[in-house]
Amino acid sequence: MSRHEATRKWQGRDVVRELAERGILIRSPSLRGVAAEALGAYQNVSAVVDAAEEARPAKKVARLEPMVCIKG
Repeated sequence: MSRHEATRKWQGRDVVRELAERGILIRSPSLRGVAAEALGAYQNVSAVVDAAEEARPAKKVARLEPMVCIKG
């Protein structure tokens, strides 16, 4: 999904609130930027990894959980 589509679909305040309920803290000067990066704007990473393994250019060796994300 494009950033423009994401900003039309989600409101930054709602994304911040929903993530806060899950214990995820967002610090951003732009709520529009938060909306553009909403989780729903991205493909399911597990499905992407499974497809890559099935097509054989990659092999799963570990499952990682992000602890921090810094963009800029």
